[in-house]
Amino acid sequence: MTSLIAAIALVLMPLAALADPVRYLLEPDRSTVGFTYSFGDGSDDGTMPVLGADLLVDLDTPSRSQVDVTVNVRGARTGFFLATEALRSAQVLDAATYPTIRFRSTRVTPEGTGARIDGELTIRGITLPATLMAQFYRQQGTVAGDRNRLSIYLTGSVSRSAFGASGFAAEVGDRVDLRILARIRREGT
Repeated sequence: MTSLIAAIALVLMPLAALADPVRYLLEPDRSTVGFTYSFGDGSDDGTMPVLGADLLVDLDTPSRSQVDVTVNVRGARTGFFLATEALRSAQVLDAATYPTIRFRSTRVTPEGTGARIDGELTIRGITLPATLMAQFYRQQGTVAGDRNRLSIYLTGSVSRSAFGASGFAAEVGDRVDLRILARIRREGT
């Protein structure tokens, strides 16, 4: 009987390795999409709220993961009012015409202790390739091995002029650095 159970376990083990990626739900109130841009001789930070996210995560085989995130441009905020208005204006993000930014992964590759997420970024109706680097962490208060609640820290950079967001170039630099902290929970938990 013991050998029968062992044989069944050996047959089922490869099936566990091929399990479908797990659907996770974003915890928007605990997540932040942050960015930094150069302004004059210094820099300033801003944030944008997430409207929605479709996340399939496979921590054992990251290449099977998929990410699709939409950000609310109209909710963008910077360190001060005039910069926020300039950011949302037609010369930069044109929030009235293009109220969202979307990132959709096309490939996820393990890299170091995290993953490289290649995808398509759409800003102002222009879609271009973009890469984000991701690190995965258990959320504070969870026990080792618990994958029900995770934190993902994503970083990357974009050229705003490549997307037609070139207004105020004399005052604001072209490169925008992204820092995204996404807190997610396994669907059903």
